[in-house]
Amino acid sequence: MSSDSTNNGTIEITYKTIGPARPSQIRVASHIKVRDLRNAIAEMGKFPVSNLRMILRGKALQDEEDGDDLYVTLKEQDSLIVAVIPNPPAGAETFDDDDDDLKFKLPPSASRWKRKFYYFLRNKLKLPDIILMGLFSLSLKMWVIITLWFILAPIAHQWDLGPIFILGTGFSIILLNLGKRQPGDVSAYSIFNEDFRELPGTYNADRIDRDIRAGQI
Repeated sequence: MSSDSTNNGTIEITYKTIGPARPSQIRVASHIKVRDLRNAIAEMGKFPVSNLRMILRGKALQDEEDGDDLYVTLKEQDSLIVAVIPNPPAGAETFDDDDDDLKFKLPPSASRWKRKFYYFLRNKLKLPDIILMGLFSLSLKMWVIITLWFILAPIAHQWDLGPIFILGTGFSIILLNLGKRQPGDVSAYSIFNEDFRELPGTYNADRIDRDIRAGQI
């Protein structure tokens, strides 16, 4: 298999489905994406493409590697072994699905460089999914802010401004996460509201005084 996209014409190959079915022939390009070959066989045999597995010359064929589509070079009269994985019966417990839900996956719209970087971290460095989720959930703007923070931290330490730098970081995080109120919205903190208006049910000194006078405390 390779990632080259050169086309050398079409050939006829044989695929044999595991089970009692007879071998079938299909004509495809001699140099073809594994994904396209899988789709062609699934369409011809009426198989669910997501459950289709293919073996060529003793090797299982994969659609992609490190985010790149893989190609396979076929020869005339090549023979494929095709397996169709059955769906689990209705109502059966599927623990694999629960495991898949815990795995981080890039969205299909992810750029090519992001997919390459993701596969490098996952396959080469073997980073766990929780770390990958944290890395790829941050926006480019947030990464710039984090990088800038690490650049300024040693400078602040050198000028004996470490505590002020930490306090400033804390206040900045609070301010950046305050969000924006829509017209008519009331803040939970009366100091930010017009005429210092409080939310109904606010437990303040006046409320405590009334409760004491009413014998509720």
